[in-house]
Amino acid sequence: MGEAKRIVVLDGSPLNPGDLSWSGLEALGDCTVYDHSGEEEIAGRAAAAQIVLTNKAPLAAATFKRLGDLEYIGVLATGYNIVDVDVARERRVVVTNVPTYGTQSVAQMVLAHVLNHTQRIASHADSVASGDWTAKGTWCYWNTPLVELEGQTLGVIGLGRIGLATAKIAQAFGMSVLAYNQRPKETPPGVRLVDLPTLLRESDVVSLHCPLTDATQQIINRERLALMKPTALLINTSRGPLIDEHALAEALSTGQIAGAGLDVLSSEPPDADNPFLGAKNCFITPHIAWATRGARQRLLQTAVDNVAAYLAGRPQNVVS
Repeated sequence: MGEAKRIVVLDGSPLNPGDLSWSGLEALGDCTVYDHSGEEEIAGRAAAAQIVLTNKAPLAAATFKRLGDLEYIGVLATGYNIVDVDVARERRVVVTNVPTYGTQSVAQMVLAHVLNHTQRIASHADSVASGDWTAKGTWCYWNTPLVELEGQTLGVIGLGRIGLATAKIAQAFGMSVLAYNQRPKETPPGVRLVDLPTLLRESDVVSLHCPLTDATQQIINRERLALMKPTALLINTSRGPLIDEHALAEALSTGQIAGAGLDVLSSEPPDADNPFLGAKNCFITPHIAWATRGARQRLLQTAVDNVAAYLAGRPQNVVS
């Protein structure tokens, strides 16, 4: 049996802040896990490793030059744009990802953002805690209009696994579902495939589920926001740059659309001058749609399985 491979995890804390176990990975080699790695630390920490796992720590072309022993990169996510795959391919470094692990988790977050806008649970709970219910002396009150989802229309932009899961949940609430997909495909029962302008004009909720490409960057811009209903909500759990952030902030502040629920931004964490931080009816969560314990456990297990498959000579989920 050959010498054990050296395995380095550059930024393990988001995946496993302490409630999961690295034992499966540790059984495959000499394993070191770092919670976070700054860009200036990456090359030094990975210098003697044959196997490197990363979530958001970038592996750029210049870094590859300093990693002479590198054989394999495992991305602890579905998107792998943090790795220069072209250089990896040139150097015959295998790159893998985890293509599916958080479908239900992300779809659940979409509806959480929708329900936050339609019911305002936290706002009402805070109101009760501050004494408003006691002071009013009535058996019932609300501090914002309450909206029923049944009979409303959800527009899904990007009909992949997560888009389909979101559509299914919306249908359970009694919503109609429209979908726009750049590559038209057969749609499931009850989902109507339409062009993008039609989806934007007819939807009460628009949810983004497309990958970030040259064609989809700022797919939601000033012109397309103008097509939406003034009562509509925009939800993004996919990629921040799908939205022209200044245009959306303006649309929210002027009442052009009713609200937004965002789990991703173009720059994370947001700068202090990010236009959404002061925008009206804009609720931001810190990129956590993927982060339920169940989803993270599946991600970790698949990442371990990917490494094991590579060591056995049968690499899987290869993107290089």
